[in-house]
Amino acid sequence: MGEAGFTIYDKLLNFFQKIESVQKVKAGTVLFQEKDPVRYIYLLLKGGIALGRVHVRGKEFILKILNDQELIVEYQLFKAHPQYKFFAKTLSDCEFLAIKREQFEDYVSTDPEAMNAFVAWLSTRYLKAQMKCQDLIMNGKKGGLYSILIRLCNSYGVVTKDGILIDVPLTHQELANLTFGTREVIQRALKELREKDVVSYENQRFTIKKLSYLREAVDCQNCSYEICGIN
Repeated sequence: MGEAGFTIYDKLLNFFQKIESVQKVKAGTVLFQEKDPVRYIYLLLKGGIALGRVHVRGKEFILKILNDQELIVEYQLFKAHPQYKFFAKTLSDCEFLAIKREQFEDYVSTDPEAMNAFVAWLSTRYLKAQMKCQDLIMNGKKGGLYSILIRLCNSYGVVTKDGILIDVPLTHQELANLTFGTREVIQRALKELREKDVVSYENQRFTIKKLSYLREAVDCQNCSYEICGIN
């Protein structure tokens, strides 16, 4: 998360860790579903969480993946009887603080520094969402895949002798869910990238060998990491 995100995260953590206990859940736990009444916002301390939606035909789309030190606020703020717009499901064992919606909104609205930090965090999220939409609209399914791989490098990349290891396990289906495409389309595009020695795939982890190839293909604008991320 970017500087503004850490600021609001830290302010919330410093305030609420004194009154809320840490909750621990196993991988595969659903924190909330679409259209559930909003009861809590979450401060993710440890672990990975996927946020997404389920299409009317049953296909699951992952909108973002959050790992460690993230704030999860997925509803219309300061609205009576809000509902969650997405589902949240843990990808690994997680630890977090669950903060009651009313307490969160009261804290943010009465603390000017917290409000400023929260607005900065929201503006970054807005720009990030706009850039993701741009990539998918302008570059199609293949370009959308390239864009997601670049974002995964920025969020979870580890430099190795073979390239940039995306240090989060991903199946082809999960990658398809992230790109809003089908597994078959993604598999064909990945096969092409492997044949060109751009990527490799082992133990459900991708290594990007030629990041420059992906960047050139989508006319990458070299955005900052806080904008060009998968979170």
